[in-house]
Amino acid sequence: MNNFPQSIYNWYRNTLRNPKYRWWVILGSLLYIASPIDISPDFIPIIGQIDDVVILTLLVSEVSQLLIDTAKSRKGETVASSTENVTDQTVDVDAVSVK
Repeated sequence: MNNFPQSIYNWYRNTLRNPKYRWWVILGSLLYIASPIDISPDFIPIIGQIDDVVILTLLVSEVSQLLIDTAKSRKGETVASSTENVTDQTVDVDAVSVK
């Protein structure tokens, strides 16, 4: 029973590695934040905002991870395309030992 939270977390992270599910989480988070129906009502001072903060944190983390993955893939494409045009060039470097 001690590993139950860790197993839920691992399942959640592995599920979100699939881009289709990541989009569903982002869409569901946006709908939940815009919806007037909450797990805990907002008129309760602290408890009412906890679920909104958790969902907002989930939304921000997923959108930022999506942007990071997109930037990495674009950077990889530009590096791959720029290395295709490079001919075989060698650079000679003189090595000097430092004592």
